[in-house]
Amino acid sequence: MKRFHIHIAVDDLEQNIRFYSALFQTEPTVVEADYAKWMLDDPRLNFAVSNRGRKAGLDHLGLQVESDQELEAVKQGLSAAALPVTAQKQAACCYAQSDKYWSVDPQGIAWEAFHSLNAIPMFGEDQAIQLESGSSCCKPATEA
Repeated sequence: MKRFHIHIAVDDLEQNIRFYSALFQTEPTVVEADYAKWMLDDPRLNFAVSNRGRKAGLDHLGLQVESDQELEAVKQGLSAAALPVTAQKQAACCYAQSDKYWSVDPQGIAWEAFHSLNAIPMFGEDQAIQLESGSSCCKPATEA
């Protein structure tokens, strides 16, 4: 089953945690010094905010999947749409290790398809990958 993902870059993390906790009527499931995430079931949403020096606003959208098979199916959909697709295996980003595919829609919005493998104790040491949209997303250092 897929879960919709939204990641927003923010200037004031604490203020945004208060706002989104009130909006979603629940506290985040992950809170770090530079990041917070809500894993909601109604609506089925992985909503994240971070203040890591990026311009405030929409960072990227995505689909979180529960298996490698679902991830490959989403990749096939991106490829069928004739969008550029960039693979990231074993990416360390957003306090999780994940296999990912990145693309950019016709409007220039970055899209992430990912299967989280496990939690890690840091935002990530991966270098940024520059997408055609100009968005900067995590990329494993070995692929830099």
